[in-house]
Amino acid sequence: MSEYNLFGKVFLFLGIILIIIGAIFLLAGKLPFPGRLPGDIVIQRKNFIFYFPLGLCILLSIILTIIFRLFRH
Repeated sequence: MSEYNLFGKVFLFLGIILIIIGAIFLLAGKLPFPGRLPGDIVIQRKNFIFYFPLGLCILLSIILTIIFRLFRH
């Protein structure tokens, strides 16, 4: 793999990260934060609360899969 190819992938990755961070700042008031995502499991009883962030797990899995596939190919 040539050096230019590696630099291209690094810059592409950094650009995607900057776009995602910018979108988060723009939509911060409109996006539900962890704890209120669709698919999260919350069970409340008298003495305890069980919380499993399934929606967040799926979202992180998709994002990390895309990032790792960019570097693999």
